[in-house]
Amino acid sequence: MDLQLKDKTALITGSTTGIGYAIARSLAAEGAKVIVNGRTQERVSAAIESIKSETGNQNVVGAVADFMDVNQVNAIVEQYPYVNILINNVGVAEPKEFKTISDEEWLSIYEINVLSGVRLSRAYFDKMLNDNWGRIIFISSESAVQIPAEMIQYGVSKTAQISLSRGLAELTVGTGVTVNTVLPGPTSTEAISKFLKATAEQQGISDAEMETQFFNSMRGTSLLKRFTTPEEIANMVTFIASPLSSATNGAALRADGGVIKSAF
Repeated sequence: MDLQLKDKTALITGSTTGIGYAIARSLAAEGAKVIVNGRTQERVSAAIESIKSETGNQNVVGAVADFMDVNQVNAIVEQYPYVNILINNVGVAEPKEFKTISDEEWLSIYEINVLSGVRLSRAYFDKMLNDNWGRIIFISSESAVQIPAEMIQYGVSKTAQISLSRGLAELTVGTGVTVNTVLPGPTSTEAISKFLKATAEQQGISDAEMETQFFNSMRGTSLLKRFTTPEEIANMVTFIASPLSSATNGAALRADGGVIKSAF
């Protein structure tokens, strides 16, 4: 299937590893110009070279920015004033007991998980409307619907992304611009691997036993009973980013392995 992405320019935040990297690679494989983002030049450069090598697409460039710093966000927009696919993927999460989460930590997670998407959407949205084509996609989480007790601050920030996405979609009426949210389930990323390994060590069990325990208790409703791969998430995102997805707008699309126990 030709996803008609060869003339598109895509910015994927937080794309040097994990889901973001898989999305960047998938879009590059479809021929899009891809802007890879990370916090250090070293990681961005490594991701660019890897994507070029794996896809053969040489139209892959970088944008170094830490989304805690609004000036660095503004610098991305100045460096790349024209983007017609925006994937708001960057995010942070930290399991923590609710009563120990400080105001500063709440504000910090909102700065990265929510306001990064607000700022970039604000920068590119009107240009997309003027062109009568564009895609904004927020990478949220099943945790937006089933808030995890071990990291409530993360779940709340992911719920906010769904609301933000739907609100922006309401401003696209009658245009070729769409705004959607994708909700991955537990995914085999660097962050989750570190979390599970640390937990397994604390409990004195193997990594495999920890994964089984995770899907029996912490995510017991999973139908998949395994971690999704970043590539599985990227497959959905790439389609939603394409012109072929023109009838999908204002939606919260799940790639959660059935963790959310409802059809709606």
